Amino acid sequence: MKWLFVLLLALVIFGGAAWFGYNTFVKEDIAVKKEQRGEVTPPPAVDISLPEFQAAAQLRQDGKLTEARDAFISLIQKYPSGKHLDEARDLLGEVNVDILLSRHPSPEKTEYVVKPGDVLAKISRKLKTTPELIMRMNNMSGTMLHIGEHLLISHPDFSIVIQRKMDLVVLLNHGTFFKQYHVREAKLQGKQSAKITAKVAETMAWKGGKRVGIGSKEYLSSTRWVRLAGAPSYTVYSLPDSAHPNVEQRPAPAALGLVASVVEELSSVLNSKTALTILACVRFYHGRATGRFRKTDP
Repeated sequence: MKWLFVLLLALVIFGGAAWFGYNTFVKEDIAVKKEQRGEVTPPPAVDISLPEFQAAAQLRQDGKLTEARDAFISLIQKYPSGKHLDEARDLLGEVNVDILLSRHPSPEKTEYVVKPGDVLAKISRKLKTTPELIMRMNNMSGTMLHIGEHLLISHPDFSIVIQRKMDLVVLLNHGTFFKQYHVREAKLQGKQSAKITAKVAETMAWKGGKRVGIGSKEYLSSTRWVRLAGAPSYTVYSLPDSAHPNVEQRPAPAALGLVASVVEELSSVLNSKTALTILACVRFYHGRATGRFRKTDP
């Protein structure tokens, strides 16, 4: 019986040593080789930005627009390579527009009291804004004003960066990210410069194949275009969406197609002084400290 006990003890000792050696050296070496060959999928990285993204989205859902804007800006600056970066930019843009194109109070807005002799075009020139922006901010269905009426006025300084490779139209306000729009169609000419600078030539409204003015009754139901100056001259045209199922006007030869609601929104904030940059392959990120766009390599 003694020899049997010695045999069992030897099996335990040598078996334990073999098991320890396999798990410590052999198994780890096999796992490393499998991962190097791509046979093992590494565990997903922990999404540390998710709680802050969800909190910012909840603020927007609760109607706390100013707080939501600050939360999204903080998130984008804190996690410039985060999983929710593009979605956070989209939502930040929605919040920025919700604040701008409404009577929601914000530090960027001032109040103007309509005086005798005031007309919308005169006020917009005096205060360096656009008639349509005043209309949309104050929920006006027409250009008629009333003496003593209180209007909220904003003084944005918009510019546009068109990122052709990423199919994005990025709207900047005072050089800082404001909103990004996704290009749905592109009818562009051949090889061009890596960077083209120009200005917005004009915004246009079409109804029944004819141009209509901002004061006409057809304006609110019209199809909008934005024509860009420069060589080549691009046109941003409208594509049908749920709010605009019937878009009549056909696009120009060199053009970018965005959904009609987006072009309508852009036409309300742009004017002939709006600076424009078209980039062939350069992309931007939202700056960590300043919040401004900075150039990175393509």
